[in-house]
Amino acid sequence: MGLGGAAFPTHVKLTIPQGKVAEYLLINGAECEPYLTCDHRLMVEKSEEIMVGITIIMKALGVKKAFIGIENNKPDAIKQLTSLTQKYSNIEVVPLKKKYPQGAEKQLIKAITGREVPSGKLPIEVGCVVQNVATAKAIYDAVQKNKPLIERVVTITGPNLSNPSNFLTRIGVPINHLIELAGGLPEDTAKIISGGPMMGKALPNTEIPLTKGMGGILLLPEKLSKRIEPYPCIRCGRCAHACPMGLEPFYLEKLIIKERWEEAEKHWIMDCMECGSCQYTCPAKRPLLDYIRLGKNKVSAIIRSRKN
Repeated sequence: MGLGGAAFPTHVKLTIPQGKVAEYLLINGAECEPYLTCDHRLMVEKSEEIMVGITIIMKALGVKKAFIGIENNKPDAIKQLTSLTQKYSNIEVVPLKKKYPQGAEKQLIKAITGREVPSGKLPIEVGCVVQNVATAKAIYDAVQKNKPLIERVVTITGPNLSNPSNFLTRIGVPINHLIELAGGLPEDTAKIISGGPMMGKALPNTEIPLTKGMGGILLLPEKLSKRIEPYPCIRCGRCAHACPMGLEPFYLEKLIIKERWEEAEKHWIMDCMECGSCQYTCPAKRPLLDYIRLGKNKVSAIIRSRKN
């Protein structure tokens, strides 16, 4: 399983469909979510292992060129990995502009190769395969050390946490153990989030075990997590302007409220990557992402029913 936020199965990405050809391997080191630094530390401290893991993936895919995309707010990681490209000439480090959501798969492909993945399609449609840096390190461990995926690096952080840290820890460890190592749960904690503040999801308690897809645990106080009562949509268009996929979140929300699922599908709701940019920019504080996630679940069920 991949160690990116979506936890997409790695073996699926490494199995190229018949009739398709992989030209480039893209390694995602952007880590654009605020607060999270687990991939950053991995690139700095385990750079050689990552490079070996990349060469293993390249051999499995049969590609001759790989790119590592890293946002330019991580100069030490860029410098460290660039220094190793002298030994790995078919791997290139690409500094990327710091912006959100730069680390999203389709945005990463566009930024590095200039190619655009068609609506509803996967990166292999444009000859690309994308893997996370942590996945490359895990593949190195599996192939070179015969080590199964039993641990990962996770960021435990928050504005009021006394000792925010990155930990290499076993999968399945209750997150309250990690919070204690980072200084303990702050008294004013109002929300515990798995992931970052933009795409993360709230957890019900700290007894939840760490899973392979958890790159971070974020502890937010009331003033940063309290939701403001939403106002009616003023149709300002800010959400549409912010959407990296070119969708109209305000209109999708309207369709979802009215349960017009087929129309939502026709307006490309399934292209939404759930980055949360629309909700963040909305001056009326509409819960756009919540509605779109609901709509995607309903539309997904309709799509599955057609196949049965």
